Amino acid sequence: MADRATLEDLVRFQGERVRVLKQQKASAEQIEEEVAKLLKLKAQLGPDEGKQKFVLKTPKETLTGKYGEDSKLIYDLKDQGGELLSLRYDLTVPFARYLAMNKLTNIKRYHIAKVYRRDNPAMTRGRYREFYQCDFDIAGQFDPMIPDAECLKIMCEILSSLQIGDFLVKVNDRRILDGTFAVCGVPDSKFRTICSSVDKLDKVSWEEVKSEMVGEKGLAPEVADRIGDYVQQHGGVSLVEQLLQDPKLSQNKQALEGLGNLKLLFEYLTLFGIADKISFDLSLARGLDYYTGVIFEAVLLQPPAQAGEEPLGVGSVAAGGRYDGLVGMFDPKGRKVPCVGLSIGVERIFSIVEQRMEALKEKVRTTETQVLVASAQKKLLEERLKLISELWDAGIKAELLYKKNPKLLNQLQYCEEAGIPLVAIIGEQELKDGVIKLRSVASREEVDVRREDLVEEIKRRTRQPLCIC
Repeated sequence: MADRATLEDLVRFQGERVRVLKQQKASAEQIEEEVAKLLKLKAQLGPDEGKQKFVLKTPKETLTGKYGEDSKLIYDLKDQGGELLSLRYDLTVPFARYLAMNKLTNIKRYHIAKVYRRDNPAMTRGRYREFYQCDFDIAGQFDPMIPDAECLKIMCEILSSLQIGDFLVKVNDRRILDGTFAVCGVPDSKFRTICSSVDKLDKVSWEEVKSEMVGEKGLAPEVADRIGDYVQQHGGVSLVEQLLQDPKLSQNKQALEGLGNLKLLFEYLTLFGIADKISFDLSLARGLDYYTGVIFEAVLLQPPAQAGEEPLGVGSVAAGGRYDGLVGMFDPKGRKVPCVGLSIGVERIFSIVEQRMEALKEKVRTTETQVLVASAQKKLLEERLKLISELWDAGIKAELLYKKNPKLLNQLQYCEEAGIPLVAIIGEQELKDGVIKLRSVASREEVDVRREDLVEEIKRRTRQPLCIC
């Protein structure tokens, strides 16, 4: 009999053979035959009493076939048993898998986590190989465009609250794109690859996109020209109404459905008070294959760079869309759960904030601390601890240096470096007078505040949200 190590190698090899046959959808007879060989080998191997028994779920590579031409950016891995694995590319596909595995049909959630891209890093543009995304999704069967409008409302609220400048949210619908390609004469087999080319129109000219379509992807020049007539248009609800009357698009069922939904969406966006932030843009394609309906992407409206400044070219800062078919791809019975969601590019927004503050010669705040409790003389640690406890109990974000007798200059320098706006200074004279010296770090102005009024004074000075732009 072969030794145990040889048998274990044979079992792994035969197990991989069975998996490959199943992936290739081989005949049932052939699979049964190879499974029988695998069971026979396992029987010869017998139990290994010296090893602890584990029950492991076999991971699948669930990402393939869902990202179109972006699939080349997936980090593919391979474990020791030969199973194909990948690092998480986004948070949408794992969410869809979670819904299917737990048989959930209705949920609203947010999720912040790391994702990974086999991309060319460009730090100044907020492009990384490992970065955080913040997603919000609504899953469930609802009336058309109500959840979609809420997602766009949330996106606008987030970007407005971050105060990173004026922005525009481009919207389109994959059904309008597919309908446009159909009436222009694009073969069905080229829909996704042509979609990927159109998606580059925010970065390169139409001439370059057309050249790629014709030269690299084999599209007829006249078909490309017809596509160009459509995808270079953008506007508001009036453009939607214009295309609903288009003699070609109005005859395409998919395009008609998409345009009808966009018209309804604009009605809701007007009621939400954000229609002025939204642009119907026929060049928006969102290259990911799982989108089935409305798609959207937020871009900053940046003023021209000043002399000597580099433009803040970070691309989109948020994006999303409807993906009604994705959950069904993971469900054994193919049950569909309609979904719509958005993703905020955390690192891209950080890049913008950092560059703008650098240009304004401002420091990036590394803490939310509102006030530092400091001392002007030695042997005042107990008094500092008493005061900071009072401030904490009142909900004030305060801190102190972890030294018994720190120098006042060091305490003030720490505030400047960390961006802490206020310093509450305790001194022997202040203790006698029953006051605290409150210092503004930015202006260096100092004022004596009665101890019982300190909490209210700090709250008054820090009541306005701090601008990060």
